[in-house]
Amino acid sequence: MTALTPIHVIGGGLAGSEAAWQAARAGMPVVLHEMRPARATEAHQTGGLAELVCSNSFRSDDAETNAVGLLHEEMRRCGSLILAVGDAHKVPAGGALAVDRHGFSEAVTAALEAEPLIAIDRTEVAGLPPEDWDSVIVATGPLTSPALAEAVRGLTGEAELAFFDAIAPIVHADTIDFSKAWFQSRYDKPGPGGTGKDYVNCPLDRDTYERFIHELLTAPKTEFKDWETSTPYFEGCLPIEEMAARGPDTLRFGPMKPVGLTDPRTGRRPHAVVQLRQDNALGTLYNLVGFQTKMKYGEQTRVFRLIPGLENAAFARLGGLHRNTFLNSPRLLDPRLRLKALPRLRFAGQITGVEGYVESAAIGLLAGRFAAAERLGLPAEAPPPTTALGALLGHITGGAEADTFQPMNVNFGLFPPLADVPTGKRGPRGPERKRLLSRRALADLDTWLGRRAAAE
Repeated sequence: MTALTPIHVIGGGLAGSEAAWQAARAGMPVVLHEMRPARATEAHQTGGLAELVCSNSFRSDDAETNAVGLLHEEMRRCGSLILAVGDAHKVPAGGALAVDRHGFSEAVTAALEAEPLIAIDRTEVAGLPPEDWDSVIVATGPLTSPALAEAVRGLTGEAELAFFDAIAPIVHADTIDFSKAWFQSRYDKPGPGGTGKDYVNCPLDRDTYERFIHELLTAPKTEFKDWETSTPYFEGCLPIEEMAARGPDTLRFGPMKPVGLTDPRTGRRPHAVVQLRQDNALGTLYNLVGFQTKMKYGEQTRVFRLIPGLENAAFARLGGLHRNTFLNSPRLLDPRLRLKALPRLRFAGQITGVEGYVESAAIGLLAGRFAAAERLGLPAEAPPPTTALGALLGHITGGAEADTFQPMNVNFGLFPPLADVPTGKRGPRGPERKRLLSRRALADLDTWLGRRAAAE
């Protein structure tokens, strides 16, 4: 083995792209294997690297009181390609970081193609990687090819775990009726690249809302294959009709909640609201926030045109449903993301059981750094568990209960408690507690990064 032996990264999504970038930035040659466009998937539309197949939002960018916003900041400090490109291609989205999906993917692809230490191989890796690939990062995401998924399942002896994920529709902005819809963020809150008027809002009165819920529930849905019927949904990305089935007001307290919004035509808060978020830099496309769906295509057009302001909407993309695959990581992976049954394989991204674009890229960032450190003979030190990166890593590699493991977004519940709170005392609560956890995280991350720099 020599220092010039490449690290192989399988999968060119967010996790694989970030892993390849981090390993190359550490001085390691990388071969990035992406089977698209030679072999398509059920959800992707292009051959671009880091293509966003669902929402275009990286969620909250608040690094003080939101765990995913804190993860954004930690990744920026670690030199994340995904966050750097996301920042460069942001579009208005209130307090969230949302991106122009096409510009984002094109820029990630261009950066990786321009990196001299990265070679991109556009062929499928079917089955287990060759034995002479002694350092491999598997970042094939939730749509891992059947041959590779079967090989991993056979190697681990674990039954495959899976869940369904749903995609929200996108409409052309010039087909929205602004005599009924208006621009406003909740509570007029500005965010990255935003003004406080970043969302299109379509109001529903009580009668319109009740009719919409009725049509949503009775519309024909995508039928599952027999082998899919026991597959659960991920709670953080439920189809809208699944939410509606839980009760008539579920959507009014979920994606259709009207709080913080005022209809300028009436001066009052509406009964319910459908929000649309800008999907590209030109502002010509908007996606329906939280409207993942499993309705059949023709029904989607009919039902969504019942929403005031969308009566004549033209859809650039309709919603959809796809089956995601993930490992029982607490049982199968070691603390450095290596497969216990075959340590030359590391795993990264959604296949490890994290949920969300940013979380997937974060695990790719760590896998790339771990693989490079191992190759260079440096200690592969994990980030402290007090950081968002460390808390997420700890959860999937041992913190979660293996028997009930399900995909997880980053959240402050994964962080160790504040150390200076006396036993038996409540300590800070709410936003103040989150601020203290965030300050501790960033201080500990900077110390960790300083130690890494000294070691290198």
